[in-house]
Amino acid sequence: MKVTGFNHLSIGTKDLAESVKFYETVLGMEAIPSYNFGFKTKYLRCGDLQLHIFELEDQVPFYQHFAVDVDDFHAAYDAAKAMGALDSTAFRNPVNELPDGCVQMYLRDPAGNLIEIDWPDVETLDRSRIPEMKLLTEFAEQDAEGLSASLYLDRPHLKPARRAR
Repeated sequence: MKVTGFNHLSIGTKDLAESVKFYETVLGMEAIPSYNFGFKTKYLRCGDLQLHIFELEDQVPFYQHFAVDVDDFHAAYDAAKAMGALDSTAFRNPVNELPDGCVQMYLRDPAGNLIEIDWPDVETLDRSRIPEMKLLTEFAEQDAEGLSASLYLDRPHLKPARRAR
């Protein structure tokens, strides 16, 4: 037996309506029918997977996060910045260019959940539109393992060609 893939991710919030609006506005997710578990829950379509959001009173974990790909990095960046959602507390900087040319952006939803938005190739972005973007190597030295890492393991069509950084 082996896992064949992810089905959904569940996160918590103290304000379900506010969080649903955030994910619809910033990431373009679509609300879909949700089961009733006897407490407030909403499911959102995320490509062919789902994000499940439920109201809770517990504290949201600080570093725990999920990562998504988007079809328009600039639009996601602009929406996140307009909502004041960019996060530089968990991983030092809100937008990082990785050694292999991939880009990560960190933001927080209204409940404080950390979200990572990934992009496969920095060369397809307009750097002047993303002033927060820094090379990861500017603040975190990479060893051989870090220099050979990639976010796009089995998706070579998305993975940029390796470049010296």
